[in-house]
Amino acid sequence: MVDNVKEPYLLTPGPLTTSYATKAAMLRDWGSWDDDFNQVTADVRTQLLAMAEAASDEYACVPMQGSGTFAVESALACATDPNGKVLVLMNGAYGKRAAQLLQMMGRRYVTLDKGDYLPPQPNEVAALLEQYPEITSVFLVHCETSSGILNPLEAIAEVVHSHGKTLIVDAMSSFGGVPISVLKTPIDVLISSANKCIEGVPGFGFVILRRTLLEAGKGRAHSLSLDLYAQWEYMERTGQWRFTPPTHSVVAFQAALAQHREEGGVAGRCARYTRNRDALVKGMRVLGFSTLLEDEWLSPIITTFLSPTDPAFEFNAFYAALKSRGFLIYPGKLTEVDSFRIGCIGQLGITVIAQLLSAIQEALTEMGVALIADLSSQSGSA
Repeated sequence: MVDNVKEPYLLTPGPLTTSYATKAAMLRDWGSWDDDFNQVTADVRTQLLAMAEAASDEYACVPMQGSGTFAVESALACATDPNGKVLVLMNGAYGKRAAQLLQMMGRRYVTLDKGDYLPPQPNEVAALLEQYPEITSVFLVHCETSSGILNPLEAIAEVVHSHGKTLIVDAMSSFGGVPISVLKTPIDVLISSANKCIEGVPGFGFVILRRTLLEAGKGRAHSLSLDLYAQWEYMERTGQWRFTPPTHSVVAFQAALAQHREEGGVAGRCARYTRNRDALVKGMRVLGFSTLLEDEWLSPIITTFLSPTDPAFEFNAFYAALKSRGFLIYPGKLTEVDSFRIGCIGQLGITVIAQLLSAIQEALTEMGVALIADLSSQSGSA
């Protein structure tokens, strides 16, 4: 095993920097139908239900191979009524992707598009539910990583619940790092992925949903491989995945769950991510960068910064300069302004954030971009 190569820090919304223990869990090969592996799958499903505070007699956890979008697609196909209509709340790329998925499935939908950086408001959702009584489901992205906004899940959930509609939440980039409880918040479907706040590796997503919705979803799937009901039914009956599972990812995820518990669960992880964000935002503002969002909407997951107006700034050169210093960031995904994104999640703390800020200062100086301040003259920036 080669262990002398320094890996870059992944300051992205996932895949992200994982621990050595998580990587080490992938050094063993597993039989996909073997009882030992089936026990790992069962344990992971049980732990995820507990993390969501979901009663096992009311909710089920169904893992789904592939990226997070695979899990979103399978959930939408299963949990939305083919004869109904879905209200898609969007303020970024992932709300738009949900609408695209519904269109390809032939499901009816209506959208509330808030642009790049404004959250959908509960009163707006209520007005649309009154205007379109045929709506049966509402789709919300909890943390829209296009901008880094944390949408008002609890308030919107109450509105949806009071109207008797199904709430489907894409919690891809928040579950495990931001408190979410289906016991306290009326969520019917919650979707997330292995390689986000629980700090596993890519390979599968998972859907936590009401058993009544699962049973109603029998026969709704538009795809053999993305049939969530069939995946659940087979897994319940045999303990196995229907098709070849990402064995190494699942076992690594079990290791990541153990580390999540050791850190203090969701509360502990949220606290670390919040410290990372606060140190990052403070340091970037010292350097002269502006955040896209007002402070009240900043998530502890990822932050979008507006690109400098200095003509010497060019993102690809900036990215390369940071990569050469051991940091990978994300390009922007906004439609109207130039921006870039820096994630706060993964195996990193404020010491790494301080190193990143120094690397950013060096990169800007190297590019000839004017700086407002020198971090070295600031006290307590990270």
